[in-house]
Formats: sequence, structure tokens, C-alpha cells
Amino acid sequence: MTTAPGLRAGLIGLGSMGRHHARVLAGLDGVHFIGVVDPMGDKNGWAQGAPVLSTVEELIALGIDYAVVACPTALHEEVGLKLAEAGIGALIEKPVADTVDGARRLVEAFESRGLVAGVGHIERCNPALRSLRQRLEAGELGDVYQVVTRRQGPFPHRIADVGVVKDLATHDIDLTGWVTGQTYTSISARTVSKSGRPHEDMVSAVGQLSDGTMVNHLVNWLSPLKERFTSVTGEKGCFVADTLTADLTFYANASQATEWEAVQAFRGVAEGDMIRYAIAKREPLLVEHELFRDAVLGKSDDICTLRQGLRTVEVAAAVLESAAGGVTVDLSAYTAAQ
Repeated sequence: MTTAPGLRAGLIGLGSMGRHHARVLAGLDGVHFIGVVDPMGDKNGWAQGAPVLSTVEELIALGIDYAVVACPTALHEEVGLKLAEAGIGALIEKPVADTVDGARRLVEAFESRGLVAGVGHIERCNPALRSLRQRLEAGELGDVYQVVTRRQGPFPHRIADVGVVKDLATHDIDLTGWVTGQTYTSISARTVSKSGRPHEDMVSAVGQLSDGTMVNHLVNWLSPLKERFTSVTGEKGCFVADTLTADLTFYANASQATEWEAVQAFRGVAEGDMIRYAIAKREPLLVEHELFRDAVLGKSDDICTLRQGLRTVEVAAAVLESAAGGVTVDLSAYTAAQ
């Protein structure tokens, strides 16, 4: 029996994210979904008919071109290193690792072997943020002054091994650097833990990017309001992206001349036109898989690399360091080392 041409892909982890990866992999053009690793089996029927294995070694033995790593964060390094040693590419769920050192070891393991590897920072594939990034690159906002994100909602019971900084704030750290094309140079943060768990469940952070842009992040698991908000304010107005609905709105600075003498001396901005863009809204996870597949095939490099994922882990670690010590953490050394 011969198999039609295409990449052979496997999946490690069949939990809350793994089941969605399985669904997408099973229908992904040009890819054969070869098998799933989960020691707990497939009691929910999420494997899409693919064989369910107990170990990573069994999956490697089937002969795969790449694997999606969707097991708990604490296992990313161990699993990733096994794949790298076997010469297999990997799409690793975010964050790439639970420690900075672990993320660095993964970067070295895959880069030294010339393997394609990426991190599943799914917000990069959100239609609203992709459109926003393109518009910023085209200069539609002029100079960028500030990026503000709010990511809040009820506690997700699927999370047990990390706090809100590593689980949620890493989304905002990555998307901020990605949409602006800048890196963090400093961060100051405060955290609280109110839910009785060992990890923080709320963080507020203020930072600065390499071009001087100011950044504000508010992230928590303590709100009944679910919100995914990103705003970028600049010379010509303000973009607001709602990544729950994938809507992007532009609030322009007024271009009309001011005739009212009382406000002529104010050198600020005035309210102008508001535009909500019509955007094709494809599923972000499908887009992420298509981009990674194309990267493995050498057709594209539009993925979040492990090195970029490492940078996000470094900033997240700095957020926790700042909150623990009540200090501002200088990240300029990380920026210079890029």
C-alpha cells in the first residue's frame, strides 16, 4: 500500500489544545496525520481516527516529518529535545518552555541541526492582528506612541502548572513585539494571587520598546468579563483590535482645521473618522498550521521562530522578577543580543 505524497505529521498531547490541533491536522491539505501521543489515551474520541501511542519514541518510529507539541508546558523541553535529536521539526505550543534556560536549550537543539521549528503564538494568526500589522508596516499610523492590551476573564480549569503571566501574558508580549517589529527594553510589573492557587492570577505591567513606544498590559483570571483588547496609538490616530471577534477599528485624528479660538492653543488631537475594516475571518489555528506546513516545505518563513519564542519567555521571566522584587527590569541586554 502506498501513501499519497505529503508531509507526515504527529501530535503530542490530546488535551484542551491538542484536540483542536488533531482536528486541524486531520483535514490539513498536503499533510498526513500519522499518530498521537497521549499516555491517557483517547477517552474523548479526539484523535480523529489516528493511532494513539504512549510514548514519543513510538511516534518517531512511525517516520514523521514534524510534530505538534501540545503537552503541558513543563514537558515541552523534554519532548522537544527528543524530536530535535531525531531530526524532526516541531511546532511547539506557547510558551515554548517554562524556563528561560529550557527555551535556550530548545533553540540550540533545533537551530544547530537546521530544523524548522516554531512556537504556537496563535494571536499572530488572528485576522485583526494580521491586518493591524500590515497597516503599521505600511505607515498608516505614522509614529507609534503606545500599545495597550487587556486580556481578562474567568479562571480556566485546564491550567495547573503555570500562572497568568506564562499562560496569558505571553500572548500579549509576543503580539506586541510582532505587530510593532520592536523588542522590549524594560518592564515593570505587579502581580496578585487571590484564587488560592500557588501562582499569580493577575498582572499589570508597564514597559518600553526599542523605539521608545510605551506598553501597558493588564492580564487576569479574576474577571467575569472576557476581554481580548489591543490598541495601538500613534501619530495619525488609534487602531483597536478585538481578537475575540477579529474586528479591527481605526479612530483617525481629525483633519479639519480648528476654528474655535478656545481650543486652538491645544496641541493635541481631535476626534475624526472611525472605520471598521471588513476582514476575511479564517480560523487562526488553521492559518497557523498552513504557515508551519509551508515553512517545513521551504515555501514560507512566516512563523514564530523558537528564538522569538525565547524572547517572549525572557520578557515573561522579567515580569515575574519585577513583581517579586518591586523593581524595573532592564531588558536591553536581551535586545542587543538578538
